[in-house]
Formats: sequence, structure tokens, C-alpha cells
Amino acid sequence: MLVAGASGVLGGGIARALREAGARVVAAGRDRDRLEGEHVLTFEALDLERCAAVVDEAADHLGGLDVLVVAFGVAAFGPAEEADDVLAEHLLTVNTLAPMAMVRAAVPRMEGSGTVAVLSAILADVPTAGMAAYSASKAGLSAWLTALRLEQRRKGVTVFDVRPPHIETGLADRAIAGQAPPMKAGATADELVGLVVDGIRTGRRELSYDLRAGAFTGR
Repeated sequence: MLVAGASGVLGGGIARALREAGARVVAAGRDRDRLEGEHVLTFEALDLERCAAVVDEAADHLGGLDVLVVAFGVAAFGPAEEADDVLAEHLLTVNTLAPMAMVRAAVPRMEGSGTVAVLSAILADVPTAGMAAYSASKAGLSAWLTALRLEQRRKGVTVFDVRPPHIETGLADRAIAGQAPPMKAGATADELVGLVVDGIRTGRRELSYDLRAGAFTGR
């Protein structure tokens, strides 16, 4: 298994939970000092070629690839008219194109049996004022995963789109633009980690969050 984004709160938690369940895990992330495990890899999400190469290196090390988890991204806040082309390109590269590059590299290595689990965000379902470009980057990724799921339906690869609510991981505090508005966490990191690991185990395809019910839902 490869967990990309394992130097972050959610990715690191998922990697630990998978190892505790007995899985062989390659942890990959930007910050090598925060990566745990016997075999770790580093990458920069703005480098799409490196994103794809990390998948191949992990698969070579593991002797194949059965699961890819993508759990990284960046946030940005502010009015839509203030999101210039440079900011939009940064958001779309890290939040949309980098996960796509990893998944494209992973699917052929799974040889018709495996799971790609990708964390997008509730913004894909609920585009939010003051987060237009951020919402677009997540919605684009989720739409791509939906189309990929249809393509892979008869090929044996499960596509698991995870769209959580705001969770206190420090991501909003490290926004590449603007200041985050006050946001109430909809779930804890531990809760989401447990749901993602269980979803991988059970072959779930979607995990989203119902704001009215204040609860996760999925299929």
C-alpha cells in the first residue's frame, strides 16, 4: 500500500492505522522528517512527473500495488475575483492534477484488482463563498474520480472518493492565500481515519458528509 501525504495529519494517521492492521505501507510526503515506517519516499505535489514516479517506486518496492491513498492538498481563501491565475494554477495542480497523476500511474500497476482512495473535500458537493477556486479544485477532482469509477467498474479497481467536512488538521492555517473564516469542525481526524480504513477494507466507493444531519454518509 502507498499512502501519499503521510507527512500530514490525516495521511499519517491513515498510514499508521493500515500498518497496525498488518499492511505493508510505503509512506510518501513532502516532509521526510515527519514520515514514519521502514520505507519512505518524498515528493513535491507541484512536480507532476515526480508524483507519478513515486507510485512506480512504491510498487517496485512492494512487488505490486493493491492500495493507493491520496491525502494531501492546499487551501486558499478570499473572493473569486482575487484568485489570480498563479493562485488558481497552484490550487489546481496540487489539489486536482497531482492526485490524478498518481492515480493514473497506480491503476495499471494494480492489474485489475485494487483500490484508489482519494481525499477531496465537502467543497466538491457544497461550493462555498470565499473559497471559489479552492472549491473548483476539489470539485474537479471528485468529478474525475466519478468518471474513472465508471471506467474501472468492470476492470476490478475500486475508486473511493472521500469528501470530508472541515477537520482541524492545521491545513486552513497554512493557506496559500487569504485567511480562513471561522469554521466548526464536522468530525475529528481519528473518526475520518477510521472511516477511510474501513472503507478501503469493505470496498466503499464514496464517503461524504450530510451537513443537515451532521453525519457521514456513503455507499
